Amino acid sequence: MTPITEEEQQTQKKNFRYVQIDAVGVSISNVASPFLPVFLTRLGASNFQVGLLSSMPGVTGLLLALVVGRFLQTRRNIVPWYSLSRLLVILCFALTGILALLISREYVILSTLAIWAFATLPQTALAVAFSVVMNAVAGPEGRYALLSRRWAIFGLTSVVGTFIVTRLIDLMAFPLNYGVMFLVLSLGGFLSYYFSSRISVPDQPPAPLAKSESLRETLGNYAVLMKKNPAFVSFASKRFVYFSALTLSLPIMPLYLVRNVGATDSDIGMVSMAMNLVMLVGYYLWPRVSNRHGGRVVLLATTFGMILHPALTASTTHVELIILFAGLAGLFQGGLDLVFFDELMKTVPAEYSATFVSLAQSIQYLSMILAPLLGTWLAGFIGLSGALWVSAGIRLVGFLLFLKKDIRS
Repeated sequence: MTPITEEEQQTQKKNFRYVQIDAVGVSISNVASPFLPVFLTRLGASNFQVGLLSSMPGVTGLLLALVVGRFLQTRRNIVPWYSLSRLLVILCFALTGILALLISREYVILSTLAIWAFATLPQTALAVAFSVVMNAVAGPEGRYALLSRRWAIFGLTSVVGTFIVTRLIDLMAFPLNYGVMFLVLSLGGFLSYYFSSRISVPDQPPAPLAKSESLRETLGNYAVLMKKNPAFVSFASKRFVYFSALTLSLPIMPLYLVRNVGATDSDIGMVSMAMNLVMLVGYYLWPRVSNRHGGRVVLLATTFGMILHPALTASTTHVELIILFAGLAGLFQGGLDLVFFDELMKTVPAEYSATFVSLAQSIQYLSMILAPLLGTWLAGFIGLSGALWVSAGIRLVGFLLFLKKDIRS
């Protein structure tokens, strides 16, 4: 193994620092994310429209992820595409806030959906570029360390930001309060862009891609690549089932909090804050569990633990208990984020990282399309609490699929 030079060590330290400062900027803006579906709900959006907010990134991603992956595979350096994509996504919060302040209330729902339909384009590029860039910065042995610190900063910044927002948001009338919030929090995007664009990773000669003249040939080429990497196919397909259960509950949870529980904006902020706060403990705990017992233990523990959140939430309308359950979910969510990324990248061949990450994202986007719409459709028949129970049931199926490998071994 070639020893690392002092210059390379300095570059690695700078990259780690830039990744963490980038996380601060991103997490400042992401404080607004849980309030976006709530914003639409309070405007009077239908279940279907709230579901669209969660499913639109999946539609665009499914259509374009492979194209984006193929494009990024031919780039010598993906960092510029990562930082620009992140900035464009975050600026959509600013545009949402501006339009909420300037246009008539009856047009805000459609304009907001239009803005986030556009956001799905850079979101698709960002989803692929993020995994490739983080893997390049961390290396095979540093993924838990890099991302646990990054996401711990995410959680801490989110807790502080959410605490401030929940104290201020009720001081102004709706929708002025949401418009100002989206606009102010989007400023974190500029901090993110400045430092993420300074990340330095070595240029990589583009890996050869088989030429194809038709969609059938293109899909055939991808099939050949996947056949050579069965571990990737196995993990990605199991993750698809579990991720579908997670995304099914995304539009249901804010609807349940507003309509069934009657939660205030401050209550909803406390739910988000509790999850993010306890997630910090998870980011500290799970890397140590992985070092001592292996990633497999983390995978099974977190996929089982996340079954509890929708089931427990659906069993009560008491805000205090829902905040407690959100905190419990945060403990397991922290480990799930880390282990899903680490286990996926273990199955990805380094020379085709952009291609295989785009394949994994395409599979994930399929669940982002179907699951939120399925969740809101089910809610119309069995109620919001019933849809949350369905999410818990599918999570159990996903856990059993991950467990099956242990039974065979």
